[in-house]
Amino acid sequence: MSQRLFVALRPPAEVRAALLAPMAGVAGARWQNDNQLHLTLAFLGELDRHGTAAAAEALAAVRQLPFEVQLGTPGSFDTGRADRVSTLWAAVGEVLPEKPARRGDGPLFRLAASVRHALRGAGLAVDLRRFSPHVTLARFPRGGVPREALHRWLADTRLPPLAFRVHEFHLVESRMGVGGSHYAPVASYPLSMT
Repeated sequence: MSQRLFVALRPPAEVRAALLAPMAGVAGARWQNDNQLHLTLAFLGELDRHGTAAAAEALAAVRQLPFEVQLGTPGSFDTGRADRVSTLWAAVGEVLPEKPARRGDGPLFRLAASVRHALRGAGLAVDLRRFSPHVTLARFPRGGVPREALHRWLADTRLPPLAFRVHEFHLVESRMGVGGSHYAPVASYPLSMT
């Protein structure tokens, strides 16, 4: 039996509540529910039990200190056509004492890179898309919706710049069900250098 897996951060309850609050007012949007709110570090897809065990073992070797992130502005991904939108999301930014020399040098990007490196080292295929830290708020039907339909929502929606401490990450199973996917943690990994 296979499992559809990804590696993610789970925002705390008060951050999830802030993300749920503006979810309304866009025709055709399939808004995420509380269970679905997460920040993907790596997507693995379908793995058999051996692959799942290999992923769990590889992730246990990831070492990093806890760090702070905060909600950013809402945005959208297009469908491949600039005039059609497939996804609404909230950006997640790093809270750093000083600006890194290069984009991607902060702890969130390092964690995503470490997770992907560990999984590849275990012989697992990982999604190759560039890491773009965000929490998905809504998805749209295949083909998307016109960008103009979201203009007012994007212009009017402000998320509080809530900061939260990242102290663990999770290997998560995605199960299809009524109302979309349901996410269940398979394993959790505390951040520490030991």
